[in-house]
Amino acid sequence: MTTAIRVGALRAPAARASGLHREGRAAYLFLAPSLLFFCIFLILPFLFAIALAFSDWGGFDLGTIEWAGFANFSEVLSLDGAFVRPILVNTLMFAFGSVLLATVGSVLVAHCIEQLHFQGFWRVLYFLPVVATVVAIGNVWKMMYQPAGLINGVLNKLGVNSIGFLSDASYALPSVTVVHAWASIGGAVLILTAGLKAIPLMYYEAAAVDGASPGRMFWQITLPLLRPSLLFVLITQFIGGLQSFALIIVMTGDGGPVNATNVAAFEMYQQAFKFGAWGTASAMAMVLFVVIFAITLLQLWIARRRGEETS
Repeated sequence: MTTAIRVGALRAPAARASGLHREGRAAYLFLAPSLLFFCIFLILPFLFAIALAFSDWGGFDLGTIEWAGFANFSEVLSLDGAFVRPILVNTLMFAFGSVLLATVGSVLVAHCIEQLHFQGFWRVLYFLPVVATVVAIGNVWKMMYQPAGLINGVLNKLGVNSIGFLSDASYALPSVTVVHAWASIGGAVLILTAGLKAIPLMYYEAAAVDGASPGRMFWQITLPLLRPSLLFVLITQFIGGLQSFALIIVMTGDGGPVNATNVAAFEMYQQAFKFGAWGTASAMAMVLFVVIFAITLLQLWIARRRGEETS
């Protein structure tokens, strides 16, 4: 009797391990299509881009790839070239500006929507630019920015001379940045609205009993408890801003005037598909990847440090 009990006790863990092993195989079997897609369309192209960054290739014929070492990176990171300045500087300014405008705007819009009736209607209204194509958004704003467009018409009525929003190098990049931020607000509003709804009402009720003003509630309750949603919005908006170039193609055509709106992703596109310099384009992609990765880590580090300080 005792021996049978011991044998059963020894067999039980083995049976559980066998069951877990079978479940693991079934899980990997179901994940196989997604993993295959991930490897073919993400991992392999990424590894190929790393290899191209150290090579010289004109495209199409893989047999013409030649090893170039660090020559592409030397060309890209040279201070005498155009990539570091103005292109990479433009990219950072475009990303920082669009993130700042979109984040501040989405926080204010989401907070205001929470105070209104028909909240679903307002969320859908602000989400419409996200659904619209970049070509449609770019062309509409391009017409509004024209010397005879809506914006200059309003400025003329106010006694201000017409501004070359897209033809003047001083205004071109800020003008495109505003459009990108405006188009990005809708998605951020949905995320922040969900974050606002997750904040318990009892905090606001307790603050109201203590006599706190709406402004104090916003700064002392809403923003601190909205930090996880804000962090997600900041990271995704930053990555989107650093990778964006379709809007610039639609609104300025070639990154002009005089490279004023040329950004890293657009320069990569031109080097690869216009000039056939795939090695240079891949080196630019690697530099942009490092920049995005470093900024994302910095954002996470700052958020974690501030979270520890306030906890």
